[in-house]
Amino acid sequence: MVISQKEIEVRYAETDQMGIVYHANYLIWLEIGRAHFIQQLGFQYADMEKRGIVSPVIDLQISYKKPLRYGEIATIKTWVESYDGIRVVYGYEVLTPTNEIAATATSKHVCVTKETFQPVLIRKYFPDWHEAYERAKKR
Repeated sequence: MVISQKEIEVRYAETDQMGIVYHANYLIWLEIGRAHFIQQLGFQYADMEKRGIVSPVIDLQISYKKPLRYGEIATIKTWVESYDGIRVVYGYEVLTPTNEIAATATSKHVCVTKETFQPVLIRKYFPDWHEAYERAKKR
């Protein structure tokens, strides 16, 4: 299983009146982690879009455990939780500077054509991604 790690410094604008990271900002961090994971595998999401394929989120689950505050470094761990050739479920852990879990999450994606939103087989349209995801996914 391949796990990528991406550090993000918590910016003041990402915090709320309580001085902790506002919950919706974690979704942005998950996307940053996912893009970093894809880059580590040697791909660019923009290349998929150039071929008229997009990968929308069809389900998202997140659980908040510990707060993060302005100036701290959050570490986003990302991996492929499951993959079946059509759907990809990414797993995430957001860690505090002391390596405690701040949040856990999963996001489910499907590849579709940009024009019709009809699902496509990743293994057919992107065989190199398919092979990389098969090798990288959780066992």
